Amino acid sequence: MKKLAAATLLIALGASAMASAQADTLDDVKARGVLRVGTEMQFAPFDYLENGKQTGFNKAVFEEVGKALGVEVGFVDLPWPSVLPGLEADKYDMVAGPLIITKERMQRYRFTDPVAESSVALMVRANDDDISAPEDIAGKTVGAGKASAQLTTLQAYAESLDPPVDIREYVDNNQAYADLAARRLDAVANSLPNIAYLAKQRPSLFKVVTPSFGPKSYFAYIGRGDDDSRRLIDTFNDVLAKMRDDGRLAELQEQWIGQKMDVPDHPVAAQ
Repeated sequence: MKKLAAATLLIALGASAMASAQADTLDDVKARGVLRVGTEMQFAPFDYLENGKQTGFNKAVFEEVGKALGVEVGFVDLPWPSVLPGLEADKYDMVAGPLIITKERMQRYRFTDPVAESSVALMVRANDDDISAPEDIAGKTVGAGKASAQLTTLQAYAESLDPPVDIREYVDNNQAYADLAARRLDAVANSLPNIAYLAKQRPSLFKVVTPSFGPKSYFAYIGRGDDDSRRLIDTFNDVLAKMRDDGRLAELQEQWIGQKMDVPDHPVAAQ
């Protein structure tokens, strides 16, 4: 009887372990019928509000993924510093962002294939000729997003400049742009797609300073770094591959960012 009870217990434990191994984030998404996505809707052209409704590149890409998975996509709008902690707390399945791929982040999260280039550049006022190259920010006041990779790139670049750069951090990128327009900042550092989009929309107010500075980098989406998220991200990448091959991704890049971008077919960390 003891041997039978032990065998029964082992079978039960084995069945439980097998069920746990089989149930992962992709299964949860399909069972729920909703892919939950955390984002910040103050990051045009990727995610932003227009007349109170979400629009942008991310919404268009995730709609294609949702169709392929046969699920709805539910976005959760949060201030950017709250987005990654929310992913780790399992409040949603993925983060749209998108985020710049870095070695440090690759150790913690699971990235999708890149969806756009994310090189960092400067935006200044349209009538300001004092800053015509990145090194001209020496002694100036420059804003960047709090807890962002763009801020990290700016800080690293500014270390070599003299006089020092006064760097100010913003939770809301729109507030940084407003402060630039109001002359409380001399420049804003952000990814080239973001500021190029804004300068195109408001050419009388802003312009982009080229070239970009810092390492060449790419934007991608992320899931949690555990094995449970592996199949979800792999499936997401399968959809992205089809979108690259049939031209849908390039069309969305051109529509929302303003230009087509060659991106790798696998995550590549900034060098």
